Amino acid sequence: MEDDAPVIYGLEFQARALTPQTAETDAIRFLVGTQSLKYDNQIHIIDFDDENNIINKNVLLHQVGEIWHISASPADKGVLATCYSKITDSRVLTCAAVWRMPEESEPGSHESPDESSSTAHALELLCDLDSAAAHGSVACVVWEPTGDGKRVISLADNHLLLWDLQESSSRALLASSASLEGKGQLRFTSGRWSPHHNCTQVATANDTAVRGWDTRSMSQIYCMENAHGQLVRDLDFNPNKQYYLATCGDDCKVKFWDTRNVTQPVTTLEEHSHWVWNVRYNHSHDQLVLTGSSDSRVILSNMVSISSEPFGHLVDDDDLSDQEERRPEDKSQEPPQDGVIATYEEHEDSVYAVDWSSADPWLFASLSYDGRLVINRVPRALKYHILL
Repeated sequence: MEDDAPVIYGLEFQARALTPQTAETDAIRFLVGTQSLKYDNQIHIIDFDDENNIINKNVLLHQVGEIWHISASPADKGVLATCYSKITDSRVLTCAAVWRMPEESEPGSHESPDESSSTAHALELLCDLDSAAAHGSVACVVWEPTGDGKRVISLADNHLLLWDLQESSSRALLASSASLEGKGQLRFTSGRWSPHHNCTQVATANDTAVRGWDTRSMSQIYCMENAHGQLVRDLDFNPNKQYYLATCGDDCKVKFWDTRNVTQPVTTLEEHSHWVWNVRYNHSHDQLVLTGSSDSRVILSNMVSISSEPFGHLVDDDDLSDQEERRPEDKSQEPPQDGVIATYEEHEDSVYAVDWSSADPWLFASLSYDGRLVINRVPRALKYHILL
């Protein structure tokens, strides 16, 4: 089998929630949450064995409702948060909770395949981020990126809520909050916590606007009022350049911003033909940007001009041997250009989630609504071009 071939896994239910197991840096592991109205929902733990190109899975029951968003603790492999919908008083509310996976839930652990498929373990509820009654429906839960897994932010309708998780995450204390003020029904759609500035900044999206918040004062620090022509779906911070932010939305565009000058984007990608649901920077090589869209495609782009290595891998003259110095064509090499590296078309339905593995920087997963999870690799030629 060729090395760059995609590996496909099919869930029996529809799904839109995907996350890498952030605290796991050895095994390539993703968590997928299902959306079923008829049956008990599940979280599939997907382990990818890259030597043999096979997937091992384990299934956990998530009986409280269909999963709209899932995020994993950066400090504890066994802890995750979900946003799920439930019906109360003939109203559908999206609630959020923090869960622990059972110890034995690692795929392929001391069970025969027959046993593991017939018995599904249930998640253990650690605490509710019980803002559903007080603050409205929760759009997403975001963990502090480099913390000890004790601080999360939830976005509920027009409220930004900062929680302290105490007593081994069994109690959530509302530490501080902020609200969107204005006319109409203001509602957050997405948010990310910046890994820079000592983790004191969070960016949120609501309608066509993107806002930055300081978590110490819970005050707004910047705002792109009309970041996109239509709804902003997702955003992500460049892990290596502290002021850079990527956003995507229903105008089919992906935009890159410098938050010090928010009047216009640094650059824009217009490769998708329908709503762009997800944008993700590679954690190690920030020129690699993934996007997933309702046009059923996943696009891997090379945004090298605004990356932390705009001229590629810099080589000192001292490192070059005499033989290499004699090659004049190398001297006049153009700097690498921005553009699409690859378009992946293994999906037949809207791609609602894409994300990079936290263990292997060259590997990523995408999830479409029909329950198809596809694991792909960065093309080998590009990988060596970046490394060498």
